Amino acid sequence: MRIGIFGGTFNPIHFGHLVLAQQAYEKLNLDKVIFIPSFYPPHKKDCSIVSASHRYNMVKLAIKGNPRFEISDIEIKRKGRSFLIDTLRQLKKIYPKATLFFISGSDVSGQIRRWKSIDEILSLAKFVLAKRPGYRLKKSNRNIAMISITELDISSSMVRKKIKAGQSIRYLMPLRIYRYIKEKGLYQ
Repeated sequence: MRIGIFGGTFNPIHFGHLVLAQQAYEKLNLDKVIFIPSFYPPHKKDCSIVSASHRYNMVKLAIKGNPRFEISDIEIKRKGRSFLIDTLRQLKKIYPKATLFFISGSDVSGQIRRWKSIDEILSLAKFVLAKRPGYRLKKSNRNIAMISITELDISSSMVRKKIKAGQSIRYLMPLRIYRYIKEKGLYQ
């Protein structure tokens, strides 16, 4: 089994995330992609991160109806800072015979070498970076593959800024997520 692991803050999830997951699924010939919202990411110091339960609910709504996509709350249940190494160790116990592919945008390429237990991470999962607008891919290890995807210049931080400025976010994410954010008054 070939499983894509797509972890992140998803604060909020948007079409850029979904296009990346779908195209990684296709290009890597995956059996499924598991979205794993973090409880609290170790590299973020931003206090505008909404609760893990809201982010989990938004991801669940965004992937609803796509049989190739699943969601896992393993990082949320673990609480505390979410380190990729801990998540991969846990997933290897659940899927001992699967080949894991950790999917990320190229915005993390300059940070990878500083991640906790990076050598073990690269032994547990194949690392896949997708090109994001405004970021250069820095390939620093042969265990890191690169894929090209349809580039959408959307980021969660841009979505949050638009909400604070009173600008429309309507066509940056699935309608379900747009409605959820409005209904819950998130990112005001």
